[in-house]
Amino acid sequence: MDRMRINKGLFSVSKFLMRPIYKIYEKMLWLQIKNGPFPVHIGIIPDGNRRWAKRSGFDPKQGHEYGYQRIKEVLKWIWELNIRYVTVYAMSSENCLYRPLDEREHLFNIVKKGLQELMNMPDIHEKKIQVKVFGRLELVPKDIVELAKKIEEQTKDYREYRLNIALCYGGRQEILDAVRKIVKDAQSGKINPESINEETFSRYLYTNGCPDPDLIIRTSGEVRISNFLLWQSAYSELYFCEAYWPEFRKIDFWRAIRSYQRRERRYGR
Repeated sequence: MDRMRINKGLFSVSKFLMRPIYKIYEKMLWLQIKNGPFPVHIGIIPDGNRRWAKRSGFDPKQGHEYGYQRIKEVLKWIWELNIRYVTVYAMSSENCLYRPLDEREHLFNIVKKGLQELMNMPDIHEKKIQVKVFGRLELVPKDIVELAKKIEEQTKDYREYRLNIALCYGGRQEILDAVRKIVKDAQSGKINPESINEETFSRYLYTNGCPDPDLIIRTSGEVRISNFLLWQSAYSELYFCEAYWPEFRKIDFWRAIRSYQRRERRYGR
């Protein structure tokens, strides 16, 4: 017990001593990135909530709670840089199908709380942020779907920014849904099959109205995109961060921006 107290005390002292160094580094990073260019659209894969909780001695559910609080912070950092479009991978279709029932219910409760907070968040209305929720919504509780429709209706005329929430989402499913809609419209004569191109196809995706993401950030050290925005990410810059999502800091975000700024975007040319 005494050793634990000593360790905690040393950790607190270390954290206190590191604070000024962190602030200096943060200022240095800002000087490096402040003149841009900045991405127009960022995709976020907020991974590692459960592993962070396990490592920290918490219940996995607490990891999701901390992760939700981090999403709210990161969105503010994104909007501070006037980045107009952001897509957050809130829950994958696999999460909604295969996670234990009690964990799914907890995740859905967090989503519900998040949507309720968004409806009353000053930033949404002051910055004119349009909110879209998409994915396999048939897997989502009806009260959350109704809440999503309500906030979409409330923000439908906002055009300055857009927040996409990918809920029970899968990139392959999105592509299949787009193909079905195109086939249906072709059969009814609404579109000529010969005129279908990449631009046409993009209009049938859930992200219709958004440019493709310039940058996709994934936390937790996993190096994959896990069925996220498969069509849209064809030429996205990918940034993989070692930190688990609940511990993702502003300097981690700014490092991702710095990495993006240093890359030469060729789009296959």
